[in-house]
Amino acid sequence: MSVIELEDVVKRYDSGGEVVEALKGVDFSLSRGEMVAIIGPSGSGKSTLLNMIGLLDTPTEGRIVLDGQEVTDLGADDRTDHRRDSIGFIFQSYHLLPILTAVENVAVPSMWDRSVDRRGRARDLLGRVGLGDRTEHTPHQLSGGQKQRVAIARALVNEPHIVLADEPTGNLDQDTGATILDELSRMKEEEDVAIAAVTHDTQLTKYADRSVELVDGVIQ
Repeated sequence: MSVIELEDVVKRYDSGGEVVEALKGVDFSLSRGEMVAIIGPSGSGKSTLLNMIGLLDTPTEGRIVLDGQEVTDLGADDRTDHRRDSIGFIFQSYHLLPILTAVENVAVPSMWDRSVDRRGRARDLLGRVGLGDRTEHTPHQLSGGQKQRVAIARALVNEPHIVLADEPTGNLDQDTGATILDELSRMKEEEDVAIAAVTHDTQLTKYADRSVELVDGVIQ
């Protein structure tokens, strides 16, 4: 069963008086335990598609269904709640807070839910990505690959159903990128999450269960 479905999604933007159609009737689905690579040239609509899956934006036309519930027309607050509960994010530039330790960075997404103490899970996740001895290190004390592993742990701390990765190996050399992809593949299976990754890295497509190519807002 799909954890998220996009049905005939169209997204138009008004850009300086000109209407730009970034997505043109896109159908897309993602299942738990699956990794999908989203590929295509610059300007093809990849980031817009990721924003739709992540409920960061709303479609001009079409439907979005998350865990069997239609979320197309939800307001900003409700979309935020769904993102917090169901979706984790991994960014190319890590987006770690420089004054926080690794374990504090991992725990950040859970800070607003006082009903659950996830510090133990944060430490456990860091151990599982090979950083059990780096929990009290700040980002400037970590390598690029270590920072991205902290970001993976952070994306998983709230036990999401979906993890979205935007060029997760873009700032890494090939060997370090392969290590990160190994971690994503392992965590996908261990956590039973769905992963959608926007990438220009052909290495990632070899790890993905399938690839989706976007060209001019259309899935090929």
